[in-house]
Amino acid sequence: MTNDKTNQQKPEVDLEDLVASSDSGARKPLGVPGRLLVGIAAAWSLFQLWIASPLPFLLRFGVFNATEARSIHLAFATFLAFMAYPAFKRSPRDRIPIQDWVLALVGAFCAAYIFLFYAELSSRPGSPILRDVIVGVVGILVLLEATRRALGPPLAIVASLFIIYTLFGPYMPGILAHRGVSLYGLINHQWLTTQGVFGIALGVSTSFVFLFVLFGALLDKAGAGNYFIKVAFSLLGHYKGGPAKAAVVASGMTGLISGSSIANTVTTGTFTIPMMKRVGFSAEKAGAVEVSSSVNGQIMPPVMGAAAFLMVEYVGISYVEVIKHAFLPALISYIALVYIVHLEALKADMKGLPSSNPARPLLNKVIGFLTGLLLLMALSFAVYYGLGWLKPVLGDATPWVVGVVLAVVYVGLLRLGSNYPELELDDPNSPVITLPQTRPTVMVGLHYILPVVVLVWCLMVERLSPGLSAFWATVFMIFIMITQRPIIALFRGRSRLAGDVKEGFFDLWNGLVAGARNMIGIGIATATAGIVVGAVSQTGVGLVLADVVEILAMGNLMLILLLTAVLSLILGMGLPTTANYIVVSALMAPVIVLLGQQNGLIVPLIAVHLFVFYFGIMADVTPPVGLASFAAAAVSGGDPLRTGFQAFYYSLRTAALPFLFIFNTDLLLIDVGWLQGIVIFIIATIAMLIFAAGTQGYFLVRNRWYESILLLLVAFTLFRPGYWMDRIHDPYQSVPPQQFVEALGNVDEDSQLRVQIEGLNPYGEPMSTYILVPVPRGDSAEERMQSLGLELLTEDDRTLVDFVEFGSTAEDLGFDFDQEIVEVLAPVDRWAKEWMWIPGFLTFGLVVLLQHRRRRQQQPSTAHVA
Repeated sequence: MTNDKTNQQKPEVDLEDLVASSDSGARKPLGVPGRLLVGIAAAWSLFQLWIASPLPFLLRFGVFNATEARSIHLAFATFLAFMAYPAFKRSPRDRIPIQDWVLALVGAFCAAYIFLFYAELSSRPGSPILRDVIVGVVGILVLLEATRRALGPPLAIVASLFIIYTLFGPYMPGILAHRGVSLYGLINHQWLTTQGVFGIALGVSTSFVFLFVLFGALLDKAGAGNYFIKVAFSLLGHYKGGPAKAAVVASGMTGLISGSSIANTVTTGTFTIPMMKRVGFSAEKAGAVEVSSSVNGQIMPPVMGAAAFLMVEYVGISYVEVIKHAFLPALISYIALVYIVHLEALKADMKGLPSSNPARPLLNKVIGFLTGLLLLMALSFAVYYGLGWLKPVLGDATPWVVGVVLAVVYVGLLRLGSNYPELELDDPNSPVITLPQTRPTVMVGLHYILPVVVLVWCLMVERLSPGLSAFWATVFMIFIMITQRPIIALFRGRSRLAGDVKEGFFDLWNGLVAGARNMIGIGIATATAGIVVGAVSQTGVGLVLADVVEILAMGNLMLILLLTAVLSLILGMGLPTTANYIVVSALMAPVIVLLGQQNGLIVPLIAVHLFVFYFGIMADVTPPVGLASFAAAAVSGGDPLRTGFQAFYYSLRTAALPFLFIFNTDLLLIDVGWLQGIVIFIIATIAMLIFAAGTQGYFLVRNRWYESILLLLVAFTLFRPGYWMDRIHDPYQSVPPQQFVEALGNVDEDSQLRVQIEGLNPYGEPMSTYILVPVPRGDSAEERMQSLGLELLTEDDRTLVDFVEFGSTAEDLGFDFDQEIVEVLAPVDRWAKEWMWIPGFLTFGLVVLLQHRRRRQQQPSTAHVA
């Protein structure tokens, strides 16, 4: 027992160091510097709450425009980076050296330069003076050093290479050469405008990301993290491999509020990994399950490791739309991970932990579950439509009435929770473990769900901006942190008001500090990634990259996707998820869309951005650098590389999904109705479970090699039925370009024509691409052409674009004067692609039959041996 404890101590220390050095800074100075570090971190959180609130506009004081806010945001991040992150491993952790103070102050001044001299800079746009250039050069160098400290060398090296490429363009080889940029031009673009460092990425970090990270930190400090873990274990801990299933669910719930896979791994892993080992998982497999579920937390809306907010800006769609598209893949990925864990438990014949719940007949359990589900649906219906009806009646008083109702519900939930024992932080290494009872565990923390409800309500119903939604949710969270202890104590009859309120404010202070320290890395990463984005826009390297990728992939879209996936994985080994997403999406997303069009596949931009993002998070798993795997191995005592490989094996479903939704956008719920969406969810979930069974080599019994192949084939068929249907019957028929108008008149209004055009791109170079033309309303072909805003001219068997109406649909689609229409593909009547599900399910039935027969043959022999 003593040896166990001794062995446990070292990983504990290493683990804390790893998490701190990657997420919030490893330095913990003592005395005045320590208090200053904490105070500035809290001040940053308060500043972000101030600019997100309506107060500056109501009081007409402290109003900052977007550029000024970004400048102050980066000043805080840079200052704290040098205070919280040591320069080297041997650098002191308990004090701040004088050179770090100098760098912190210089970096903060350079970052705040735009704010401090805003009026002067705006009076001479595009004309930097020597002082501007000196500040910009020093600022970029200090930012790169802050990046090296907070995030490691890779991102700093990538940004430096792009700066060198910008300055030395004329000396670059072959197609990489460009005109070059002067030092004045570089600093103006990168430091004094919103094209580079202070660009969209830093703007998203300032406006949205900080508030969501702060919201998650406050929720965790209030006790929600412990509550989520306890609920997951009380519900699932007694099943086969129960702790592993609970780990997946707990990490999913923690992922809702956390933007860091490493923090997620440690938050839930310190509790779940030892219990997984207790029921029979090896150290590596226990760590791998936690890594897979924690990394998947970053694809789980609403935070998605800050990428959701970046997608809003880069793709140009609303936040609600991004969440809608990202939700289904994330959910089926989590369901599949629970199933993978179940298969591991079946393979090893594991048991669950002993349940504390009183025994109940199955019928009672089903009735209880259905009753709870119906009550939840009725409550959601009443809230949505009830408040929708109240808003016109109450008018401006609606927020006050809703606030009062929310306060009453909050107090009522605290009253309900006070009837049950408080949740305690268990020691996962204790020799005996008793699972908590489900009902008391769920009831005691229901009030933690209210801030999430406020957040979702503001986003989905009120349609407020993500920043304002997070602000109101955070305000309510602050109210809960201050009041929950005294109110619960009052209900329990042991009130000590002053002490309880003081503890609440202490938790709030810790939450404000933790939120800010967790944001240092993200703030620095988005600023440095802005250098790459700025270089791409200033040099036109994106077009060069498109040519290089097209040459390497030989115009094959599948090869382009594989190259993009590999690039994301390689960059992701050294870059944090957010920076990796910014860099790869800036470089590769337009290339994939363009080359997809040239290959006749119209890929939605959101699908490409999610593709890049998914492979970016896979880098947190992938050996040899997967940091989440190292964090899990520090907890489990296993080998980090073996943990990483096992986690990658478990995460194969996450790697397969992006390829599937590029070719079948139904999975992203694009142009899909409610009923069709439900069917797609059911079928996609079944397909993902079958895929998991195929890759894990186990279904009802261990798979034969041909059964695994059949299961993977069935999964592919369910995911992409259109692939087989296209082989049987072409979805389009070719129409001569001269008959474009007739084809437009003959097809249904809700369909689309695929049109191949050739012409010159905006740079005067020959290009060929496909355009998806939605068929407009109109009783005749001529009316539809008029609605489209397009006129054609036929001469010498060539059909040319003769006129494109300004502001018309045709202009938006990309039609231009003198382009030639090469091919017109009109949709044909054929069977729906979903018919291919039938042979898929028949093949699946065959595998079930084979394995069921084999299992029956194995059971008597097993019983005989026993």
